Amino acid sequence: MLDIGKTSENLRTHLRALTVEIGERSIYRPDNLLKAAAYIASVHRAEGLEPLVDFYTFRDVPVTNVASRIDFRPDPSRNFVLGAHYDSLRGTVGADDNASSIAVQLETLRELKKLRDKIDLDLSVSFVSFTLEEPPGFRSRGRGSRVYAEKAKRTGECIDGMICLEMVGFRSRRPNSQRYPFPLNLADYPKQGDFVAIVGNSGSRQFTRELLQSFGNNPRLPAIGLSVPFNGWILPSVRRSDHVSFWDLGYKAVMITDTAFFRNPNYHRTSDTMDTLDYEFMAELVKSLVAFFASRGEK
Repeated sequence: MLDIGKTSENLRTHLRALTVEIGERSIYRPDNLLKAAAYIASVHRAEGLEPLVDFYTFRDVPVTNVASRIDFRPDPSRNFVLGAHYDSLRGTVGADDNASSIAVQLETLRELKKLRDKIDLDLSVSFVSFTLEEPPGFRSRGRGSRVYAEKAKRTGECIDGMICLEMVGFRSRRPNSQRYPFPLNLADYPKQGDFVAIVGNSGSRQFTRELLQSFGNNPRLPAIGLSVPFNGWILPSVRRSDHVSFWDLGYKAVMITDTAFFRNPNYHRTSDTMDTLDYEFMAELVKSLVAFFASRGEK
């Protein structure tokens, strides 16, 4: 069973490394981008994995995605991607956006690696840390998730579902701390910002439901689901992360998020620091993700 206290401390360690020891991780600080990639790769190696550090050039600057895969058996029939971007907006250390997601990704990797040594599942999970989600990579051909998704499409990589982690560390129990875009603000959604949202497109509706059903087994982490038609174009705020690189190529994908600027007042500000995050909230997300992947491998 996952130790929430220990996982919370591990999450803090990752946040400290990424946001304090490294700091801003933008294309304008290319050395820091590479330091962040090296840190992520070092965690993979510490778990006995050999990460693929896939370099390419953006505006004459070398950048890279970092990816490792855990196979529970040879040639598994169910293959998932757990992705998150590790860069931050220029001038910020990006604790919630998006070091929180990288930390959760790394701890999920660690827990699934332990699980692989104990049980047989028909499952593989690729852990991919993307570069250049933030401007100027945002919406460009050089966006890390787009580079990865296009290569996956070209090579025929089987992806049964992609989970994008986007800002997953901010929780507020204050009344009316949660806002919504129109027209969702007219619906009866929770007014307290203490849940995660699971957002899919129409093609990912069943995948969204499966995640929501699995997450429902963890009463310490409330979750709500949303399926948006037309690949999210009718609700532009749901197209602001790396899942869209997979949506637009026909893959099933969802975004798991604390809802970013609809809850977190530190979004894209210098105040987005590690002391503003809720590490137990993040640890519960690790727990829910591990349980979901385990359930997929059993079926």
